[in-house]
Amino acid sequence: MVRTFLPLLLLIVYGGGFADAADRPNVLFIAIDDLNHWVGHLGRNSQTRTPHIDRLAAAGVAFTRANCAAPACNPSRAALMSGLRPSTTGVYDNGQDWKPVINKSQTLTTQFLDAGYDVLGAGKIYHGSVHRPGEWTEYFEGQGPKLKLHPSAPDDGVGGIKFGPLANPDEEMPDYHVVDYGIQQFQRKHEKPFFLAIGLVKPHMPFSVPKAYFDMFPLESIELPPHTQNDLVDIPAAGVKMARPNGDHAMMLESGRWKEAVQAYLATIAFCDAQVGRLLEGLERSPHKDNTIVVLWSDHGWHLGEKEHWRKFALWEEATRTVFIWKVPGVTTAGGICGRPVDFMTIYPTLCDLAGLPIPEHVEGHSLRPLLQDPQAAWNRPALTTYHRNNHSFRTEQFRYIRYADASEELYDHDADPYEWHNLADDPAYAALKRDLQKFIPEKNVPELPRKADGKAKGSKARKAAS
Repeated sequence: MVRTFLPLLLLIVYGGGFADAADRPNVLFIAIDDLNHWVGHLGRNSQTRTPHIDRLAAAGVAFTRANCAAPACNPSRAALMSGLRPSTTGVYDNGQDWKPVINKSQTLTTQFLDAGYDVLGAGKIYHGSVHRPGEWTEYFEGQGPKLKLHPSAPDDGVGGIKFGPLANPDEEMPDYHVVDYGIQQFQRKHEKPFFLAIGLVKPHMPFSVPKAYFDMFPLESIELPPHTQNDLVDIPAAGVKMARPNGDHAMMLESGRWKEAVQAYLATIAFCDAQVGRLLEGLERSPHKDNTIVVLWSDHGWHLGEKEHWRKFALWEEATRTVFIWKVPGVTTAGGICGRPVDFMTIYPTLCDLAGLPIPEHVEGHSLRPLLQDPQAAWNRPALTTYHRNNHSFRTEQFRYIRYADASEELYDHDADPYEWHNLADDPAYAALKRDLQKFIPEKNVPELPRKADGKAKGSKARKAAS
């Protein structure tokens, strides 16, 4: 559905300096699913291979302490796309429907539609393949043929952790077709500026991609992520409940296949990186390369046994920290590295700011423009991540502070303890620090929305097929 109404106000010169639609920048909005901080430029895992993502980081500003708004797909994406935190909407987890509590007028895409943009989408932007008519000019939903495990795969994984090489070539992967759609948009002549959202499903489970990517990471060379025994001994009950050590982790240890799962995740990241490379190359070869803002983000991180935990669904570093890169013509300088702690509530206001659009009053984040212009500029707030009602994590440059709904706490000094092995919350020396961070607890912490009977958000069936 194409919107034809354009408010008179938007025909006037914007404060951002773009006199008419033709002068406004395009936006390439790259959303990645379940990619943690295992990318080369962040230095967390030396085994990973992400040359294309790293090349984009080197061409713009890379944020080294970027955190999601929520460590689950549905609330993270709903918050990012609406400008409203989970604590404001009640969308805290994957089984809750965001549409009744987020008005169409509030979404990021609506702002660009109303400003005269063509808003084009493909792949996973919201949870599953859910999107509403009237908020996009066009949305591509291609799937491709059925995916099959390669004959070398013994099975499809361990319990709920699914992985294994595929017999399919790259060209049969759903993400490949999504990137094809993006490249086609670059090749088109556009009468309007465009906002192009490309959502890549991988590395979401199953960690199953063409076998060639597994071959890049020989099993005998795989190193397990840093971990320590009895890591949960100083964790409050609320944190242990999130970790579920007797679930996925216990099954993985019993199976003896931890390294295989790590290999599969690395392979799936490499596949994702290859698709990002294809997309960026398509932009570079197009006439739009010098007038297109590029922002790349992943909805949250992922644990692979750290803190005896698998998946996201927790408030520690592995679940909340992820990749975040901006390249903005005329604003960013190549090689920019920003260590300020930011969360993804900044994406909505920053894109509006850079495109010269008004930032709606409901938006609960701040524009990153000052940090894009000067990555060392002052930034006086922590990154905030929320998982279920009244459970919050606060990330500063040095510390992570977690406060659960029952008032139990965790505190980690990342200068001395980058893997969060030593909980300092009971040390009275940090009482003032905790009080300062408690000032950032959201004033509004609404009750959780009801979950669907099957515990899944609408659209999960489509997401599973795309995975």
